Amino acid sequence: MKEAGIHEAVSILRELVKQWQSPAVTIVSQRDGNPFNVLISCILSLRTQDKTTGAASVRLFALADTPERMVLLSREEIERSIYPVGFYRNKAAQILEICRELLEKHAGQVPDEIDELLKFKGVGRKTANLVVTLGFGKPGICVDTHVHRICNRWGYVLTKSPEETEFALRGKLPLEYWPVINDLLVTFGQNQCFPVSPRCSTCRLFHLCYRVFATIPVCYHYAFKTPFIPKDLRNQVIPF
Repeated sequence: MKEAGIHEAVSILRELVKQWQSPAVTIVSQRDGNPFNVLISCILSLRTQDKTTGAASVRLFALADTPERMVLLSREEIERSIYPVGFYRNKAAQILEICRELLEKHAGQVPDEIDELLKFKGVGRKTANLVVTLGFGKPGICVDTHVHRICNRWGYVLTKSPEETEFALRGKLPLEYWPVINDLLVTFGQNQCFPVSPRCSTCRLFHLCYRVFATIPVCYHYAFKTPFIPKDLRNQVIPF
């Protein structure tokens, strides 16, 4: 994808995603408007499907939706409420630890700076950026596996890790798209641009995408006899 193509890509994506459900953490942020709930939902979402994350968030926040209330719960109570999210026992312990630290060091308030959020155990750049963008409405770029994979597949960036992708996007993605790129690409990646066997033949972004693949063969579009991949990208190997 040429750099200027991002404007058309985002415009198309905004229309496409209307037919699909938003990511679970986005739904929580829209429903609650609470940075604490966004933070805890992000933790629950790791290695967990959105459907499971959404249901677990509802059950947990019905019991406690502030750090003060959360620390009054036992680890077993939290475990039962969030099961069957992935690693639910570890996450229950992590949630309690974060809530205690919020109360002891931050007066019960979630920090609105990425560097401060990264100090919490188990909070990485993906979660920190989501809290900043969805919880506080501040600039940030959340890069998960979908954003990393799709931006490389487009040829918009050429990076080897989500963290590299985040900083590459910070250098070239227009600021107006920072808050929305994660929602758009997660939804797109879950429903169209799959890690394996993406639906290239029906993709409205086909004419923009360089289709830089490593683990799967280049897909052919029904309207073209051969795929279009610029010569300088044809031999690139991007690990997903």
